[in-house]
Amino acid sequence: MENWKETLRENLLPLLAAVVIGVLVGAVDALFGRVLLAIGDVRDAHFVPLVVGLPLAGAAIAWAYRRWGGPCGKGMGLVFAAGRGEEEAIPLKLIPLILGGTWLTHLTGGSAGREGVAVQIGATVGHGIGRRLDRGNHRVYLVTGMAAGFGGLFRTPLAAACFALEVGTAGALDLRALLPALVGSYTASAVSGALGLEKFTVELSPFTPDGKNWCALLLCGVLFGLVGGAFAKVLSWAKGALGQKIPQPVARAAGVGAVLAVLLFLLGQGRYAGLGTNLISLSTSGGEVFAWDWALRFLFTVTTLAAGFQGGEVTPLFSIGASLGAVAGPLLGLPVAWCAALGYAAVFGGATNTLLAPILIGCEVFGYGALPVFFPVCALAYVCSGGGSIYGAQRTLPEETFTGKRA
Repeated sequence: MENWKETLRENLLPLLAAVVIGVLVGAVDALFGRVLLAIGDVRDAHFVPLVVGLPLAGAAIAWAYRRWGGPCGKGMGLVFAAGRGEEEAIPLKLIPLILGGTWLTHLTGGSAGREGVAVQIGATVGHGIGRRLDRGNHRVYLVTGMAAGFGGLFRTPLAAACFALEVGTAGALDLRALLPALVGSYTASAVSGALGLEKFTVELSPFTPDGKNWCALLLCGVLFGLVGGAFAKVLSWAKGALGQKIPQPVARAAGVGAVLAVLLFLLGQGRYAGLGTNLISLSTSGGEVFAWDWALRFLFTVTTLAAGFQGGEVTPLFSIGASLGAVAGPLLGLPVAWCAALGYAAVFGGATNTLLAPILIGCEVFGYGALPVFFPVCALAYVCSGGGSIYGAQRTLPEETFTGKRA
């Protein structure tokens, strides 16, 4: 009887907790996402006077993290460390710091994303609940919170669950967390949707590739993987280089912010500010996309994040991939919208060193009928990315896991 009760507790408690985590995180995601969209509208309407404040915003964010952040400054590194038991807790103060910092970054024109906020908030909630309910199983609750954060913000629960399962250690899935992660992500998505956060979807026209098209598609997979891998490497290098060049965080954010403000005004007058959803919409709808859009978005995002501004990388990666695909499609004889959609997913996968999440996010955004095309392209991007990741604390399974021998 005792064994039966313990088994029931071990299996039922994480699922019940996942519902609670999903509700809480979905509500915060809805608040964060809707405010962020409103901020983007304000910035677009008053870009010039607001972008002037980018250096001051950077200085304020860096000062706040230095004054109150403590371990919160590690960002996703703190989340991974907590999942591995290397950090005892994720402080609750992370939530207001990252919310306020990201809103301020976007208000003043910083080129950043939003998923880092949602995943870190979800991890904070999930890990906090797990430490109180079941310390020995805390990783399951943390992964559940990560899935809820991603799923509540993007409204793509299957991709969110897989992202949370595979991003901590490349090549490994902690299947103990599979059901709680699914419950948490679906709950968060439903809650954020009920609170008015809309899901981004695009309907692609029918496309059945022939032999020539498949060669072009596979070439796209290589290209997207290389660009995603390059983004991860350049971001890591830029953070290190700027940290050495300007060691003082407040001065670094302010100085780089001043340069960014000038360049954001001169190059497109805000075209590369914020999330990058403008480029995604143009790329998938047949709008005007310039050959250099993806490269400038790449550089602005790397510089913004390396300087110390808050946000995330995933939505900018969607933007980079979509605009790159929109340029590559006509050159390779592929439908523009399809190539943009594939870039949207595959560059994200290449930069995060994940496989299942980009395939599923492609299906959840562009339709499951596209799965036969998304699967090989994203798989090739994953293989060709070089194995790096935007998350420096991500681990990779050692070679002996697969071969039984040490290198």
